[in-house]
Amino acid sequence: MRKLISKIALFSAFGFLVILSACKQKDVLQGDALVNEFVAVNMDFWYYWRDKIPTGALDNKTLASENYFNSLLYTFDKQARPDGDRFSRFLTNAESTEASLLGESKTTGARIALYNNNGNIAGFVMYVYPDSPAQKSGIKRGDIFSKITVDGEIATSSNYGQLFEKGTNYVYTLGKVDSGNFVNTDQTKSVVALPLQEDPMLLDTVYVKNDKKIGYLVYNRFYSKPNNSDQPLYDQKMARIFGKFKAAGINEFVLDLRYNGGGYISTAVVLGSFIAKGVTDKTVFSKDEYNSKVAPELEKKQGKEFNINYFQNKAENVGSNLQRVYVLVSGRTASASELVINALKPFMEVVIIGDVTVGKNVGSIVIKDDKKRFQQGMMPIVLKTFNSAGKSDYTAGFVPSVTVKESLSQPFYAFGDLREPLLSEAYFQITGTRNARRGIVETIELDKKKIAPLAVETEMIVENPGITF
Repeated sequence: MRKLISKIALFSAFGFLVILSACKQKDVLQGDALVNEFVAVNMDFWYYWRDKIPTGALDNKTLASENYFNSLLYTFDKQARPDGDRFSRFLTNAESTEASLLGESKTTGARIALYNNNGNIAGFVMYVYPDSPAQKSGIKRGDIFSKITVDGEIATSSNYGQLFEKGTNYVYTLGKVDSGNFVNTDQTKSVVALPLQEDPMLLDTVYVKNDKKIGYLVYNRFYSKPNNSDQPLYDQKMARIFGKFKAAGINEFVLDLRYNGGGYISTAVVLGSFIAKGVTDKTVFSKDEYNSKVAPELEKKQGKEFNINYFQNKAENVGSNLQRVYVLVSGRTASASELVINALKPFMEVVIIGDVTVGKNVGSIVIKDDKKRFQQGMMPIVLKTFNSAGKSDYTAGFVPSVTVKESLSQPFYAFGDLREPLLSEAYFQITGTRNARRGIVETIELDKKKIAPLAVETEMIVENPGITF
């Protein structure tokens, strides 16, 4: 395993904690000026597209800090900059972001896909955390909300980010979809948000059909441990799950990443090491590419293999019994999830079922001030990932082998229910038996109303290499 464990979470490792040391000027700077100096020093070193920072932008430090950060980006443009940056972001609170990257946040426990319903926020429940306030109030996967009120204020397309970040008292108005529009009912659910830790493994089970033994895992985030823990409890749980799969003699495997927006690269390595066929700890999982300023510094500190992630030897590996792996995906599948798909491709057939993925082959680090003079931080893109065959050609997303989309026009079954369209399709591909009709394509009206996932759901992260300024 490489010395710098890549938790670039497609998310992969924990965020880089970059230390900004004091100098005469920084000691007297305050407010935006202090933050901007911090941004300038770190962006000029870490940013993957450092050589494409707009001319003169680093010196224009009179802007508000978030605006200053954004002015430095080599921003994506479909025509002018198709290779540009879609994912770097400024953090208003770096520590709370770090906690959320490890699955801890203030939440009702209902993870909701959002829609813009004529300016108001509507959505459907993708899943609910076990034992959360949402579950205890009777909210379940597939519930449709036509309106969301937070602390007495209706969530709109312009304020929902701030409301969801800090809100406590939620009132969900249950609704339905009629002719492409969300329609209110007279039912509501009142739920109080609490600090909760999400277990990334929501369900695991085995299906048996004649000579087929099919392992199924729903995996929603890439992190190895709970926030504020030094024990890799989730890696240990993953080992137990794959140990059960191996003991059951599975010969087919379905990995459900449809709602997995990424996480730490190191955790992606762990997951891939339980699945890949014919790999050892000498087999390359992925390689990271940094800018020309960072790479030599990391090589000096970590050695020539500073940018290589190796598979790990896992006694619970099920790859020897598999010819292929089926991966369930959606338009929310990103970063570490896509990294796993890309890393497995050289070693086995990967059958992708669902919708086109996000297309994030780059990763970030969390940069914050260790002196805690300010709470802001940033997550700039610092690297690009490649598999062992040198491939990184999925910026437009992975196109599924079989397209199946979830639709608000059809029932949402619980994870593991063989009537659920994506799982049903995988089961059909394996056994020839279909338990439900294929997913219905969403209406154009509803498709246009979808809101992209919040940035924290599409991250790939790397661990601190110990470089300081």
